[in-house]
Amino acid sequence: MAETPATRIRYRVVGFMLALAAITYLDRACLATLSPEIRRDLGLDKDQMSWIFSAFAVAYAAFEIPTACWADRIGTRLVLTRIVTWWSVFTMLTAASWNFTSLLVIRFLFGAGEAGAWPGVGRTFSRWIPRLERGKIQGIFFAAAHLAGGLTPIIVLPLMNTVGWRWVLVICGVPGIVWAMAWYRWFSDEPEEHPAVNAAERNLILSGRDNSAGHHAGWAYWKRLFGHRNTLPLCLMYFPNSFAFYFCITWLPDYLKEQHGFDSMQLGFFVGLPLILSVAADLCGGISTDFVTRHFGLRFGRAGVGALAYFVAGGAMLFSTTTSHPTLAAWCVAISVAASMFTLAAAWGTVMDIGGNHTGVVGAAMNTSGQIGSIISPLLVTWLQKRYDWNAPLLCIGGLFLMGAVAWLFINPNKKIFE
Repeated sequence: MAETPATRIRYRVVGFMLALAAITYLDRACLATLSPEIRRDLGLDKDQMSWIFSAFAVAYAAFEIPTACWADRIGTRLVLTRIVTWWSVFTMLTAASWNFTSLLVIRFLFGAGEAGAWPGVGRTFSRWIPRLERGKIQGIFFAAAHLAGGLTPIIVLPLMNTVGWRWVLVICGVPGIVWAMAWYRWFSDEPEEHPAVNAAERNLILSGRDNSAGHHAGWAYWKRLFGHRNTLPLCLMYFPNSFAFYFCITWLPDYLKEQHGFDSMQLGFFVGLPLILSVAADLCGGISTDFVTRHFGLRFGRAGVGALAYFVAGGAMLFSTTTSHPTLAAWCVAISVAASMFTLAAAWGTVMDIGGNHTGVVGAAMNTSGQIGSIISPLLVTWLQKRYDWNAPLLCIGGLFLMGAVAWLFINPNKKIFE
């Protein structure tokens, strides 16, 4: 009798995660796209807008680890439902802002609610996706996120000209509410609990899963997490990724306009270019980390791929400051950012490799470091630009990428934090 083929319910889970990624970046990137209109309407200057951008990241960083602990304890069905509902509501409430203080508070609460989303995704994948498929799936996931971010200006700007920036925010909040209702109704935290998963698929998923033990409480637990040899380089590695990405979704349009004199037509292309190139980089990075892991082992597949991509990112960003040709400089910035996004599948694959049953918390520790970069980025970029010029922030970002490349060399994905 022929063996029953495995069902593919895990790919429906991936479909939900791709939709979540797209909605997340739509809601994040729309504020940066609407920023000039919001600043004009509410009478805000660049420094005030920098604090508003950073307020989101401050709250996100503060609530990241506690929310990830919750997801590791009770699963992601309930936690992701709460996260997506919360941020969707506050996307809509952003439309009610009337001055600097109100917008600052709303964006802070937005960040508090969205905290834990990426670790929640990592936790979901660690329970549903076999190890040798994780890099590819992570690459597809981030490609969906960056594609949505790259397309946001194309979607939002015409809509803003029709209905105004406030109604754009209300409209952008609706997809998340729909997603949360569908997710809560359909998803199960464990594949063995889902009625549509057959025995063959269940065995495929469970065969390579790490079921590391331990409780998310007590000094010994946190000492183990933060004292492990992988944790510090993992966090240092992720810092420049978020720092550079936040530059792209905050001050990149101003850099291109003020430093290189791009007009509105050129801005529409080059502002979205880093995220559009990142789509290809995400996919190639996911395929590459799985391919190299399969043929040369886990350390080369994760740390080797990550370090090489970061060296490329650092070199391209530094080169952008040496050319006087506007288009070449813009392409160098875009290539640099895309090369850094090439590392995302390797980074989150490493989180699952060393985190096991604690993937949510390990991912939160790494992502919190990234959010510190997001907090600092708008403020430091503004200060460096005023103190020196627009090349100064880019030199800083290039140097951070090279630091991240060195940090990758100290990460060993074979060494689990919780054996």
